[in-house]
Amino acid sequence: MTDIADLDARHVWHPFTQAATAPPPVVMVGGRGAELIAADQRAYLDMVSSWWVNLHGHAHPAIASAIAAQAGRLEQVLFADFTHEPAVRLAARVASLLPGDLDRVFYSDDGSTAVEVALKMAWQVWANRGEPRRRFVAFDGGYHGDTLGAMSVGAASGYFRAWKDLLVPVDAAPFPATWEGCDPTAREAASLEAVDRLLAPGDVAAVIIEPLVQGAAGMRMCRPDFLRALADLVRARGSLLVADEVMTGFGRTGAHFACLKAGVQPDLVCLSKGLTGGFLPLSMTVAREALYREFLGPDLGRAFLHGHSYTANPLGCAAGLASLDLLLDAACQARIEAIEAFHRARLAKVAPRWRPRLCGTIAALDLGEGGYGSDLAPRLKRFFLDRGLLLRPLGPTIYLLPPYCVDDGQLGRAWDAVDEAIGLFAPP
Repeated sequence: MTDIADLDARHVWHPFTQAATAPPPVVMVGGRGAELIAADQRAYLDMVSSWWVNLHGHAHPAIASAIAAQAGRLEQVLFADFTHEPAVRLAARVASLLPGDLDRVFYSDDGSTAVEVALKMAWQVWANRGEPRRRFVAFDGGYHGDTLGAMSVGAASGYFRAWKDLLVPVDAAPFPATWEGCDPTAREAASLEAVDRLLAPGDVAAVIIEPLVQGAAGMRMCRPDFLRALADLVRARGSLLVADEVMTGFGRTGAHFACLKAGVQPDLVCLSKGLTGGFLPLSMTVAREALYREFLGPDLGRAFLHGHSYTANPLGCAAGLASLDLLLDAACQARIEAIEAFHRARLAKVAPRWRPRLCGTIAALDLGEGGYGSDLAPRLKRFFLDRGLLLRPLGPTIYLLPPYCVDDGQLGRAWDAVDEAIGLFAPP
């Protein structure tokens, strides 16, 4: 594989990487279950689900077979004027799992475009009503993707300073981060007060939030009680609530969706990442039926004129259906519960000063302050890779978000390495 590494060095531009200082990327040639296999045949335990997309393990035969079978029937058809069974069945199944009348699925390609679609829908629905609203409210630290609208509502994450002059102004409220043993009551009250103040003029199209867990901000978590209070406030002020469940969807928080765990019904839900079990890019923006109906009318101008070449790609939809079959199986649900219990037992041994926190299958702790560019991050990354672990920190934040097929022995190995890292990089 020497030629692959050389060609990569000459031609490939990797994401979220400073190529001038980063070590050469590891060439991967295969995967099975929770492990990835490198070109030198070394196995790496994937404890971050390959950027949070893999639900059931690498090269899962059920999903691979479903894609292969669909490829032999229909690989792609434009989704304007046409439809097909995998897209219809996947939309119906996902809608059946979401609360209330979140029944209308608009397909796109990835998490960022799912958010773009939600923002455009929220903007247009007010225009369709004849009362345009031109402001959005987000939360500090929130990250919603890398396209312009998604960057605008994620500007407070600090990732997008290079493009600040391109972005639409968005108001940011404080996020009431919580962790084991802390009392976030005052932070929650301050956050809700800030949101209420921003909503008061009545010109906010929508409030967007990553429900329960802010992913790229360092797996910062809030309580279900806060999410419920936020939903009540947004509804009382007559605005829309967008739940960005790109990362939290499909079991990550312990429930099928974070909004279900919190008992909240958003107006729009953004889904991607785990939607296809980590096999193919696909996303959904799911809207309430009442919102969908406001785009209906005799003229095209009232319709939602947005689309992608690969909208509702049949291969991705087939993968999504197979992944849902696996997710809803009792064995998978039991494994999700077991992962949470394992995390909880090991987090109980982590000192409170490292802000241990847990939500479903997501466990996290902070070994210091600083954002994504923290100089601790590359040292931690190298430390874990040397131990055969894909455990990619978010700045000083170590987190574990494994595929559901991970076993207790593999979890124990990962947690042992985390304990070792705490001792080496953040001694008492």
